[in-house]
Amino acid sequence: MHASDVVEPEQITVRVLKYDGTEYRRWKALLTRQEDSLLVLDAKFEYDVQHQLLGEIKRGTQTIEYYWLDRWYNIFRFLDEDGATRLFYCNVNMPPAFADSTLSYVDLDIDILVQPDLSYQVLDQDEFEKHAELFGYDEKTRREAHSAVADLIALIEMRQFPFVVDDLSSSVSSVVN
Repeated sequence: MHASDVVEPEQITVRVLKYDGTEYRRWKALLTRQEDSLLVLDAKFEYDVQHQLLGEIKRGTQTIEYYWLDRWYNIFRFLDEDGATRLFYCNVNMPPAFADSTLSYVDLDIDILVQPDLSYQVLDQDEFEKHAELFGYDEKTRREAHSAVADLIALIEMRQFPFVVDDLSSSVSSVVN
């Protein structure tokens, strides 16, 4: 890592939008690393959340979030209380925008749930198709979303950053892209 890669932690707001621009979710996070197009955030759930696949996500659950300003996906690394990786949750989205301490992105609904052993399951493709019709996704958006799924699967299967097997229980700050 270079000296410019480590940033003084800065609190930012993350905004998740639907394709029509409607805000879907929002939370606070700390920007802990910025390197080229990669932003790494450290966040904690501000309240309990009930998730259909993940079950209850308790208030205080820590995530390390990886966003690339030029990629059609982001990756959340959920941590257990001891810092071990609980799971990864990948979101297919339009490339995010980062300005004025706010990171915003349009969620395109397709997700990939990745277990610590790096087995994975692609989720919500039916929701993507439903919203593609409802919101009128253009051909480029549809194509890029499907390409993002393929890119994520390749990263998982080849155990590339941030899916590095030897590092799954150690601090994320030690991982170099």
